[in-house]
Amino acid sequence: MSKFNHRRRQLLAGALGGLGAAQFALPAAFAKSNSAASDEDRILVVLELSGGNDGLNTVVPYADDAYYRQRPTIGIKAPQVIKLDDHYGLNPGMVGFERLWKNGELAMVHGCGYDNPSFSHFTSMAYWHTAAPNSGNDYGWFGRLADAMAPEPRPNFLINIDTSQSLAVRSRVHNPVVFDEPDRFRRNGMQPARALLDHIGKSDPANPTQAYLNDVALSAREASSLVRSAWSRYNSPVDYGLVSLQLPKVAACIAAGLPTRLYYVAFRNNAFDTHVQQGPLHQRLLTYAADAVHGFIRDLERLGHADRVTVLAFSEFGRRVPENTSLGTDHGAANVMFLAGKKVNGGHYGTAPSLTELDDGDNLLHTSDFRRVYATAIDGWLGLGASKTVLNGEFETFPIFS
Repeated sequence: MSKFNHRRRQLLAGALGGLGAAQFALPAAFAKSNSAASDEDRILVVLELSGGNDGLNTVVPYADDAYYRQRPTIGIKAPQVIKLDDHYGLNPGMVGFERLWKNGELAMVHGCGYDNPSFSHFTSMAYWHTAAPNSGNDYGWFGRLADAMAPEPRPNFLINIDTSQSLAVRSRVHNPVVFDEPDRFRRNGMQPARALLDHIGKSDPANPTQAYLNDVALSAREASSLVRSAWSRYNSPVDYGLVSLQLPKVAACIAAGLPTRLYYVAFRNNAFDTHVQQGPLHQRLLTYAADAVHGFIRDLERLGHADRVTVLAFSEFGRRVPENTSLGTDHGAANVMFLAGKKVNGGHYGTAPSLTELDDGDNLLHTSDFRRVYATAIDGWLGLGASKTVLNGEFETFPIFS
């Protein structure tokens, strides 16, 4: 690739970005075949629980007395917990996830984190976005995944539904389509410049700058037209709950046949940063997330695409084990991650961190590198066999899709 073309792709990406202690075994009863969808047809959707979700009050170790000693006020009492087994239960707001669990469609991986954890939202999220903790990378892990799946540019291969582009989707090869509201999806620009931005003239082979500008305008026009058309034709009777988390827009794009294989959505405004009076707010946020993911999977069933799609949910860190004096929790370390979908082998995975053997800051010690879950999605679900390249290291997968 010439230096100019590489720079051109970088500029094009920027232009389009302005658019719009127990070891768990697999329950045998949940084992499923995942042969219905070919590797070339599968879709991965990532849901970011921004702000540092409190994993201990999400998947509650209600049978562990240490949990209540550390959280005498905000610990969720056993009668309130949605019990999954004799040790763990879900936050009472997570009825949507309870339904997925009963269907064998929800896998939870305990103790996810990384060495020398950062307690800064910005820094830790950058580590998760790039899958490069305590270092960094010019491109996001999801963008690198797109490059591994399709080494040549493919229009509309990677979609990020948000007000701005996430570092996670930054790609060397692909131009992520970034939009918020489909009805208003078009290139950003001041009104006096609208005609110039939208104009697509005849390219002069001797003028590469003109060709680049025409490519930008054409890509923007095609992407916005496809997304607006998909959204206008989408109508669903499925209940996604009070806050759908952009997932109906993903369903609309899938239903419309867009060639997108990777979707990225997120909670906004660090919603899960629950330092004060955590209980009611945290339950409400988890209700939104659980209802939306459950609704999305049921909607995909209605549309005939459920066998093609898996959802991966994560947060940039967990919370400290003890409650604070404001009846909230402070920035912590290890956390739980989720994979949900029709082809998931539901159950517990990984090793639960001890609630008594903590680090010097009263944080859980992680037992699984979070990149093992990424690798599971890359190799186990997408069947790519490229997690070592994408993640710049070798990480053992979990048998969630075996």
